[in-house]
Amino acid sequence: MPLDELRALLARHARPDLSTPIEDVLIFRAERPYPPTPAMYGKVLALIAQGAKRCGLGDRVYEYRAGQYLISSVDLPVTSHFTKASPELPGLGVGLTLHPSTVAEVLLQAAPGDLPEVGDGTPPGIAVSTASAGLLDAVIRLLRLLDQPRDITVLAPLIKREILWRLITGEQGAIIRQFGLPDSSLSHIARAVRWIRDNYTRSFRVEEMAQQAGMSVSAFHRNFQGVTAMSPIQFQKQIRLQHARLLLAAHPNDIAGISRRVGYDSPSQFSREYRRQFGGPPSQDAIRLHAFADTAKPA
Repeated sequence: MPLDELRALLARHARPDLSTPIEDVLIFRAERPYPPTPAMYGKVLALIAQGAKRCGLGDRVYEYRAGQYLISSVDLPVTSHFTKASPELPGLGVGLTLHPSTVAEVLLQAAPGDLPEVGDGTPPGIAVSTASAGLLDAVIRLLRLLDQPRDITVLAPLIKREILWRLITGEQGAIIRQFGLPDSSLSHIARAVRWIRDNYTRSFRVEEMAQQAGMSVSAFHRNFQGVTAMSPIQFQKQIRLQHARLLLAAHPNDIAGISRRVGYDSPSQFSREYRRQFGGPPSQDAIRLHAFADTAKPA
């Protein structure tokens, strides 16, 4: 069975730092369900071979399990965690970073009749589907290269392009095709998302961002909400709070300083929004995060 081989490859080559000798390929392993962890998902394919994982974006929740994959098309602030994992049956998955330039090259190589029709509108920033037999086969052949390191340099780029083609012609092909086109609405929203991510402590006017994207304010709001499940202001707030939570795990006694570092002028506003986002005040959450970090350290 393809999933059996995929599990064996992932279990054999998983490392604590997730890395592999193949560029842009990561292997995930979890031996127990962890609490939801803030993270930034870029343009990535994530395929689960064993266990189940949950990803939250705004008010949307995506769940995927063995044989299913998640596609993320822009840099999004999410919370994610394995919900099903144990030492006997660890959660196992593989991630592949997707590059718009390579997607564009693959699209240019395809004959017009080879590409499926796609609907109008901006696709969501995250989607989940069941992996086709062709996609599973390509991912397995990519991971087999880990057992033959001398083949990686020549063969890995070829198999990655095949994986892209399987995605482009698959159920979520519209997402992949849009972020490979520099003038697509998704690409315009992705640039706005990247600016907010890189400048999350700065205030901005939505009207100016809409103008830079070449959209009316209403169209910009609609497309931004469709991709990220949030308004631009809510998106910025999510990034601020996630950065604050990561900082609190390391510095639990510096709540006021951290609130300023992530862009809040008012500590009380920071505390209110933090409680609303994470279900508790930053002081209590900081203690819990610090304790969890200590228990998670290897002996």
